[in-house]
Amino acid sequence: MTDFGLFIDGEWTQGSGGQTVPVLNPATEEILGHLPLATTADLDRAVAAAVKGFATWRAVSIAERVAILHRAADLLVKRADRVGRVMTLEQGKPLKEARGEVLRVAGALRWDADDARRAYGRIIPSADDTVLSVRHEPVGPVAAFTPWNFPAGSPMRKIAAALSAGCSIVIKASEETPGTACELVRCFTEAGVPAGVLNLVFGDPAEVSKHLIAKPEIRLVAFTGSIPVGKLLAAHAGSEMKPCLMELGGHAPVIVCADADPVAAARKAAFAKFVNAGQVCTSPSRFLVHEDVYDEFVTEFLAATDRVTVGDGLEDGVTMGPLANPRRLKAMEEFVTDAVSRGANLIRGGERLDRAGFFFAPTVLTDVPADARVMTEEPFGPIAPIVSFSDLDDALRIANALPYGLAAYGFTRSSATAEKLIRGFEAGILSINHCGGSVHEAPSGGVKQSGYGKEGGPEGLEGYLVTKRVSHLLVD
Repeated sequence: MTDFGLFIDGEWTQGSGGQTVPVLNPATEEILGHLPLATTADLDRAVAAAVKGFATWRAVSIAERVAILHRAADLLVKRADRVGRVMTLEQGKPLKEARGEVLRVAGALRWDADDARRAYGRIIPSADDTVLSVRHEPVGPVAAFTPWNFPAGSPMRKIAAALSAGCSIVIKASEETPGTACELVRCFTEAGVPAGVLNLVFGDPAEVSKHLIAKPEIRLVAFTGSIPVGKLLAAHAGSEMKPCLMELGGHAPVIVCADADPVAAARKAAFAKFVNAGQVCTSPSRFLVHEDVYDEFVTEFLAATDRVTVGDGLEDGVTMGPLANPRRLKAMEEFVTDAVSRGANLIRGGERLDRAGFFFAPTVLTDVPADARVMTEEPFGPIAPIVSFSDLDDALRIANALPYGLAAYGFTRSSATAEKLIRGFEAGILSINHCGGSVHEAPSGGVKQSGYGKEGGPEGLEGYLVTKRVSHLLVD
């Protein structure tokens, strides 16, 4: 396991307060180490370092900045096995998934760095004695907050975009999965990122966020996490008139149309459902299946569920690891109990596995009533509620009835029906005939209460830039 620490102004530190929290392996419940927590004095040092780092980093030429970030990506690729193992130990996902996540974030970093070369402004035709232009510049020091479910992916989305744009950053990664974030920082530091540009802190989430957002030196707030916490952080930022990027939760519907291939749809949907034990904000989490293909879909979905191998992510052949913490176990049990009490049929799973670690069986519920909590609240776990429908308009109405709008999925053989789904879904991320995840070259982000702002693609970089309109009167 890696060493845990805070990283402030180019140096690793155990903080000034002496307070620590244990970091657990969710597959064994063993303590991996103790993580130091930042005091307000530590946070103030990190912000001061970011101010200094911003002045340094924004002055670095784009060619040199890109070269440094590519070196960091090279180090990540070289260390993918090690960083992936750290991730599996502290978060639980299978080692293959963890290693793949590390390689993906290396690719995302390369893409963001190269895209910064294309942060073009423009010259606007104007009066003969005036040059009217639009310029894009880094917004300044950023405060970022990330969750535990993607220990490399979530921090890298913030770090890569901020540093590529020329910003500095103070990032508070999850206290439950700190080791991966520490490994990322080491790669950036060894690649040549100057002191103060990248600062990593841990601490009480509410206290750290409130303190950092209130600091006048912080110019942008970026957050990935739950809707209630996102609203709270956005309110703090709003009181300071600071822009935010909010990637919040969802409750992704899957509509399987009458003309879809139910076997192919079930296999793809089940695979996506149990990735990372369902602990994915874009995870398919409500399955609306046309009555004509319902039985075939359910049969194949159950077969795919039975092929899931649950266990320690370091063991060969494991395809689903534990949940991240005991809170998720309790939540799963409550979702299942509520659904069954309202008339749902529990077909698979539904209980904690009788072994050490935070393991919950892959769970399938059918004929789930609309008022069951699992149909209205994001489960964020390995539970698949399946219901039938007879009319596509009704299915779209059900899919859009919730206040969330992050991801949605549809299966159909008809291009006309696919277009109806695309136009009808109220979501920021759509996949038709597959359950595709986020990709770094395209934007991701939600609508309604699932947040605002984008990550990935050119749109992701834009959030870390400010636009200046410059009118230059020519004089002799």
